[in-house]
Amino acid sequence: MSVVLITGCSVGGIGFTVCTEFANRGCKVYATARKVSKMKPLEALPNVELMTLDVTNDADVLKVVESIIEKQGRIDIIVNNAGMASFGPILEVPIEDIRAVYDTNILSVLRVSRAVLPHMASRNSGLIINISSIVGEIPTPWAGVYASSKAAVHSISEVLQMECRPFNIKVMLVCPGGIKTNVAKNASTHFELPPDSLYKKYLPNIMRRMYASQAPTALSAEEFAKIVAGKASSPYPPFYMTMGFNSGKFAIMKWLPRMWVLNYMWKLLTAPVKQS
Repeated sequence: MSVVLITGCSVGGIGFTVCTEFANRGCKVYATARKVSKMKPLEALPNVELMTLDVTNDADVLKVVESIIEKQGRIDIIVNNAGMASFGPILEVPIEDIRAVYDTNILSVLRVSRAVLPHMASRNSGLIINISSIVGEIPTPWAGVYASSKAAVHSISEVLQMECRPFNIKVMLVCPGGIKTNVAKNASTHFELPPDSLYKKYLPNIMRRMYASQAPTALSAEEFAKIVAGKASSPYPPFYMTMGFNSGKFAIMKWLPRMWVLNYMWKLLTAPVKQS
């Protein structure tokens, strides 16, 4: 039975469904979030334990990892899923908000992986799964802070894939497209342009971009979790995976001239928005 540590498991996100799927496959899962109350339904699963974890706090990460090691003696899989969305013109997002996004989306991957690595290395076994995004490979207007954070996760994962080889630790980089979650709904509740914004006329485009991942054809979070857990359970997990709404389109665009792609993205996300 694999021991799995997953960050960012609040209801409504992909971490919640990934946790459920690993548990259904017989794994011992440690589901974490800043507030245990936001993971309440997971209590119904007998092999899931809920733990409070602030991934931006070094001491908190070490405490959780050591607690699991004390109970189980090992951690076989970590899923670095905790993340924050960010929308708006990149130069108008408050610096304190950017710091929070980078701390949660980038530094948490390093914090958790660093805390677990010695334990995996001592057993010469382990799997690190980092949840990124297709916009980490091809950015879009109005989500630059988020895209840049996921680009960093992409680079970190590639380096980890190399540097973990001496310890037989595998790395999986998961770059989903549109997955049906509450990410856009949550982001929209606290988003607003600055009063002196230079981009006021683009507000409908920004809102359109915010909800782009929640298209009717977006992949369900449950199906996403089945794919990820399935590949993670294989003897030879792939380094790179992509799936979800627009993932195929983005995969093709990686082969096209970069400036053509960026021009396409700009035109697409600044075109007049039809009001329904």
